[in-house]
Amino acid sequence: MAGAGPAPDKNAIRRNKRPEFTQLVEDGTLRGPELPVGVLGEDKEGNPIEWHEVTRRWWDNWRRSPQSTRMLSAPDWDYLLDTALMHHNMWHNGRWDFASEVRLRVAKFGATPDDRNRLRAEIITVPEVGEVSDTDIVSMSAHRSRRSRLLQEE
Repeated sequence: MAGAGPAPDKNAIRRNKRPEFTQLVEDGTLRGPELPVGVLGEDKEGNPIEWHEVTRRWWDNWRRSPQSTRMLSAPDWDYLLDTALMHHNMWHNGRWDFASEVRLRVAKFGATPDDRNRLRAEIITVPEVGEVSDTDIVSMSAHRSRRSRLLQEE
């Protein structure tokens, strides 16, 4: 089985006690180019073949992903475009023998949590306006109890 082996433990001690992770912020910004038209050839009537729906969604997910903030050069996007051609071929033609190559290629960009761990990258999500998580909720009972004790001491 091809691959890079198991992902390193996030807290593994090697030369440095606490390896630094690059934080990738998920902001929903659309980056990179659109999928090009005419790359897939033409059908019998001479019309350009459209990208498979799943591949279009896959491409846009990569364009919106926090990992896209690290794809700063044209060769990065070209490499992902080559991968998109394989992805399209998988879905359009049922050529599942491309799946392992696609998996290896997207691992280089940090597709899965294990891949991101290998790359020492973590995704930070920015809560949207009005979105509150359980960790944002503060219990006021402890605050009131402390306040009442402080007022009694005076």
